[in-house]
Amino acid sequence: MVLAIAVPMTLAYLTTPLIGVVGTAVVGQFGDAALIGGLAAGAIVFDVVFATFNFLRSGTTGLVAQAFGRGDGQEEQAVFWRALALALVAGVALALLASFFVAAGIWFLDAEPAVNAALESYVLIRFLGAPLALANYVVLGYVLGRGEATLGLALQVVLNGTNIALCFHLGLDLGWRIEGIAWAAVFAELVAFVVGLAMLAARFRRRGWVSVARIADLPAFVAMLSLNRDIMIRSFSLLAAFALFARQGAQFGTLTLAANAVLMNFFLVAGYFLDGFATAAEQLAGRAIGARDRLAFSRAVRLSTVWGFGLAFATTAALLLFGNAFIAIITTAPDVRSVAATYLPWAAFTAVSGVLAFAMDGVFIGATWSRDMRNMMVLSFALFLVALLTLGAAFGNHGLWAALHLFLLVRGFSLLAVLPRRARATFGQASGRLAQ
Repeated sequence: MVLAIAVPMTLAYLTTPLIGVVGTAVVGQFGDAALIGGLAAGAIVFDVVFATFNFLRSGTTGLVAQAFGRGDGQEEQAVFWRALALALVAGVALALLASFFVAAGIWFLDAEPAVNAALESYVLIRFLGAPLALANYVVLGYVLGRGEATLGLALQVVLNGTNIALCFHLGLDLGWRIEGIAWAAVFAELVAFVVGLAMLAARFRRRGWVSVARIADLPAFVAMLSLNRDIMIRSFSLLAAFALFARQGAQFGTLTLAANAVLMNFFLVAGYFLDGFATAAEQLAGRAIGARDRLAFSRAVRLSTVWGFGLAFATTAALLLFGNAFIAIITTAPDVRSVAATYLPWAAFTAVSGVLAFAMDGVFIGATWSRDMRNMMVLSFALFLVALLTLGAAFGNHGLWAALHLFLLVRGFSLLAVLPRRARATFGQASGRLAQ
């Protein structure tokens, strides 16, 4: 069951960082470090804001998985519509606030003028698709909550495949450069949402529509908002750490910013490998809790973690062996290639230092233990800030990467320390049915 979910979703998630790789490669063909840095900076602004709303995906997955474990199909559908309503309202608000986020990003990153100009062009266009992007989080969350990884893979292939194809066409063929990369993402979100909603609407129509009264159930909405609030704080802290990492890299110069942007694509690739097993942990942990099955919960935790470690070591080895070749594909700028090669080992080992963080995130999301996720993330972020200020000042960009590794390790081990107590409180003496 772990592999049936993890393998398709690993393939699905791998298509997401490919967008970053392709986008960087497209603007990299123009040989301008400022364009690479601007795309990286703009993507950071977009990701900090939108990953903060990732609760619409992960919260939906956990709640749907638990309803699935209880055999409550009407509640599964109700969770979807509640989350979709939140997504559309939030997406419209974000689109209206796009200029504010541009100004905040330029102030925060404090990069060179050419980088700031590219950032502004990218972000203003990307935010036009905000309602669609958040709605797609909900569609994917519902699908994953039911453990339908193959359907999740298909939806991600539609989204990211369309995006990649349009990146080449708009960015290179039509010469739209960074603006083409942004429009490609917006059009791809529209296509994916239309396809996903059509599929789910056909399913709901066959199985019977849930009543409006159940969708609008106030206690259920309050519970969803409470869960999503904690996950939002956790997600914001996570992306704030990555944003601070990029900002500090920008202070070391445009070349370092561009090199780190290239290498962060490797970290994202490694992360999306691990996210497949984290997604398996989400669905199976949530399903076990819904069914009150402690044995199945323990098996889901153990197997997703063991497989995650095996994949992490394999990913690190691949990046160490072929990383320089990947760098050469992404950018044609010789100075960016040289700087990126210097820090390649740091990026390669992020898979190993981050594997436990990914696995525990999956377990806690599926279990909807959001308060513990929030608290441990705040602790990890505080320690990251200390490391960033001390190691970065002492060792430059090497210290910056060391601080990132510390952040990943603290995230994983802090949640692991909390896990036994939370499992005892949740299950008590419940056992056996789902695993059998």
